[in-house]
Amino acid sequence: MATQTDLNGKVVVITGASSGFGRGAALEFASEGASVVLAARRGEALDTVARECEIAGGTAIPVSVDVSSERDVEQLAETAISRCGRIDVWINNAGVGALGRFEDIPIDVHEQTIKTDLLGTLYGSYFAYRQFLKQGGGTLINIASELGKTSVPYYTSYAAAKHGVVGLSDSLRQEVKQNKIAGVHICTILPTAHDTPFFDHAANYTGHEVTPPKPLHDPQNVIDAIVEVARDPEDERIVGGDGILKVAMANLMPGVTEKMEAKMMHQTQFEKAPRGEDSPGAVEQPTARGTAVDMNRRKQKKSAPAKE
Repeated sequence: MATQTDLNGKVVVITGASSGFGRGAALEFASEGASVVLAARRGEALDTVARECEIAGGTAIPVSVDVSSERDVEQLAETAISRCGRIDVWINNAGVGALGRFEDIPIDVHEQTIKTDLLGTLYGSYFAYRQFLKQGGGTLINIASELGKTSVPYYTSYAAAKHGVVGLSDSLRQEVKQNKIAGVHICTILPTAHDTPFFDHAANYTGHEVTPPKPLHDPQNVIDAIVEVARDPEDERIVGGDGILKVAMANLMPGVTEKMEAKMMHQTQFEKAPRGEDSPGAVEQPTARGTAVDMNRRKQKKSAPAKE
């Protein structure tokens, strides 16, 4: 049985740390006594998270970063190394989404989605991995998505990027194992839909309000998975029972599953969703909206008064 890593005193870099999974994971690592290097575009929100991490018992270094910039990510790695001396865990979590018919989403929004979600992960993986080789160990955790192994319509560039994240992680893991590099771990976490600000930040060109799919899960599930994998690395983990089922069905019955998922997504986002205004979301520019870990949509729905 593998010995689990004590996170106390470990240096953990987290991108997308101003909200959602990143913010929640930062607080968990801090409560374990880790030194967390927090990265996101929203400097003010990062400062708030950093203060909360210090209160939780860790050390926090906020760094304003756009992960779609290679130089920004390189500077993030340099800051972590210069301030902390090493990097024990690097979590590529920053991500954005663009929702709409392929031809209705502006090409620059498609492009920026892929830059953030895939190239941002590539840059983070590159600089973290090189540092792991220098110091003789480290754990890379890439946050992909269930849509990295399946697909739905209207999330074309997001699905493309997440498929890329899964492929990048799988290929790099093969290199590590083939070359018998001890102490370096390449891990992928694939969440299904969770109740984070992702849907508040997504670009939306559907003509309807963004409607999260069902079921919508507690983000704490993913946060727990991130911390557990950092403590005891594993190659891949799908978070969400429906995600496990969808991936299995896509492998066993790809044609049927694709048709079913497409129909459900179309009904959810176009046939049942209220009319709404198109929005570029936070894809190209950060927004002040959505800094929480959990947006509590599930709780709001449960507590809503029954209609007479």
